[in-house]
Amino acid sequence: MTPVDYSRYQTLAISRRGPPVDGVPSVLDIQMRADGPGGNGKLPTAGHEGHWELSEIWRDVGRDDSVRCAVLRGSGLGFSGGGDLALVQDMASDFEVRTRVWKEARDLVYNVINCDKPIVSAMHGPAVGAGLVAGLLADISIAAKSAKIVDGHTRLGVAAGDHAAIVWPLLCGLAKAKYYLLLCDPISGEEAERIGLVSLAVDDDALLDKAYEVADRLASGSQTAIRWTKYSLNNWLRQAGPAFDTSLALEFMGFGGPDVHEGVASLRERRVPRYGVDG
Repeated sequence: MTPVDYSRYQTLAISRRGPPVDGVPSVLDIQMRADGPGGNGKLPTAGHEGHWELSEIWRDVGRDDSVRCAVLRGSGLGFSGGGDLALVQDMASDFEVRTRVWKEARDLVYNVINCDKPIVSAMHGPAVGAGLVAGLLADISIAAKSAKIVDGHTRLGVAAGDHAAIVWPLLCGLAKAKYYLLLCDPISGEEAERIGLVSLAVDDDALLDKAYEVADRLASGSQTAIRWTKYSLNNWLRQAGPAFDTSLALEFMGFGGPDVHEGVASLRERRVPRYGVDG
């Protein structure tokens, strides 16, 4: 067994819990930190460090033989606050940063899909950006009823790349996917369950208990049966790989265009963006 050093992660708080196997708790609890590097103390945000760490952690989960299941959760006021605007600005102005983050965004999606261990997400409050990618691609996604899920790419002035094209149409259908991805309307956890975007929606105070309960059941089950079932089912996502790759390329092409600058400015100034419309 090759030991994994989780101390290298600075934007993720990682601990162990759940059913012990050979004396070691078998569930890895991964908490995105609101107070980590690049964070704002209120919500976990994906800055330069956080974006890379969230893409890389699933490789370690996969190669750690002592882990049977992982739980991903947020901290502070919500699950995830989206990309740090300083990172977005760097992507818009620096080709090398843009190509690096493109690779990380691609790896994040495929690393979650290809991780052989089941992943459970527990989403509360705002769920946006890179955190939402992992949250909705998780094998079991659980949201607090009051959670606020938003894919804000078109609001920012770039195509909805990240994960949307690979999984939203499969989860909630193309009509709902287009409505929410084109308009960036928020979706409550309760509504997300109704349309099939998440596995479960629970009362806010029951969120973590339910996520841990599901994770413990997965960790206690037949590991070959559970992992092979995940692998088989995720072939639906692998089939959508070309659509995802296209959406990601178009998103990052948008980061080199003019609209993203207006998108960033409007977010910083807390106003409606003006994309060539009079008034």
